[in-house]
Order: sequence, then C-alpha cells, then structure tokens
Amino acid sequence: MKILITGTSQGIGKAIAELFLLQGHTVIGIDRQEASVSHSSYTHIKHDIRNFNSLPDIPRVEILINNAGTQNEDDIDINLKSLIRITEKYGIHEGIRSILNIGSASAHTGSEFPEYCASKGGITAYTKNVALRVARYGATCNSLDPGGVVTPLNECVMNDPVLWRQIMDETPLKKWASVEEIAQWAYFMTITNTFCTGQSIIIDGGESINSRFIWPETR
Repeated sequence: MKILITGTSQGIGKAIAELFLLQGHTVIGIDRQEASVSHSSYTHIKHDIRNFNSLPDIPRVEILINNAGTQNEDDIDINLKSLIRITEKYGIHEGIRSILNIGSASAHTGSEFPEYCASKGGITAYTKNVALRVARYGATCNSLDPGGVVTPLNECVMNDPVLWRQIMDETPLKKWASVEEIAQWAYFMTITNTFCTGQSIIIDGGESINSRFIWPETR
C-alpha cells in the first residue's frame, strides 16, 4: 500500500514509517527536517506543512497518517490547520483506506499548554467529521491520543528526576510508551482495523483515569 506520513524525521513518525516499511509497504514522508529513514521503498519530501500551496501532488494515497506536531510553536497552525489541509488534499478520495490523526491525551484532560490542548481538541472533532465523510469509501478515520511517550520532544522532563517522579506519581502504569509501541497501535488502527471509526484511542498508561480516590484502608 502507499502510505503518506507527516513528521517522519524523528520520534513517533519515524517509528511508524519504519514499521510500515518493515511490513513491505511504500512510504512517503513529509518533514521540514532532513530524512532520517533510509529504505528503498521510502521517499522523503522536505517541506514545512504550513506552506500548503507548495505541497506536491501525491496521487492514490491509501493510508494517511497525520503525525507532524509541535508544542509552543504555532500549535494551532501546525497541529490543527495544517493537519486539516493535508487531509483535505490527500485523504478525501475514493481510493483512501484509512486516515489516522496523532492527537494527544491532553485533548481529553486539558492539562497542558493552552494552544496545544486546543489544537489537539480540534483534532478530536475533525476526526469525527472526516470519519463521516470517508465512510462512503469504506474507509476509517480515527485519532490516536498518546499520553507520555519517550521522544526527544519530552527530554526536558524525562531528564529531570524531580519532574519525572511527579509524572510517574500520576501514571498508574508507572511508565511511558515507547515510539515503537505507538507505531504498533498506528499499524493496527490503519491496517488491521476496518470497523472502528470516528474514535479517539487514548494510550496514556491510565493517567487520564487517575482520580486519586482517597479512603481509609480496610483489612
């Protein structure tokens, strides 16, 4: 299959691209950084997705994975507006099989930077909109909403022992996801799955359901 993934130069996007390549698919990556994936079935397009008018034509995309994102840097423009434009250009057509948007658990909790939360919350609503529109093609559209993931973007807290301990206190499973684990979810939601659509799949180690109920212990 022909897979288009944004944000493939590092982190989650790179792991997703490598998994699809390992499984024999053709992958096209769009990223404003240089390519970090090397494979005969991989094509890299160095491009800032905010520059929508100069995006190349890529016909017959079968799976679209919107992964490119940022924190505290034009969050609305990059995380939401550009995702919408990419989807409208490459994802809404008869040959599409699946669209997956990489959102965030923060869309459900609100516990992060204001514009970041708003941008990811917008993805949640837009995912439902697209799911309704591509259903006539037999295609699915979902969002994958991770909590903590071990990526370069999060090194500022991962490398701070005090902050890391506080984060683990709020995370029932006492760990963060690896990028490889998120890639496996992405593969399942776009290749294996054919019936779940319009949904936001939260993968956060239980952080969003941690109500911290306090009651005297019983013996």
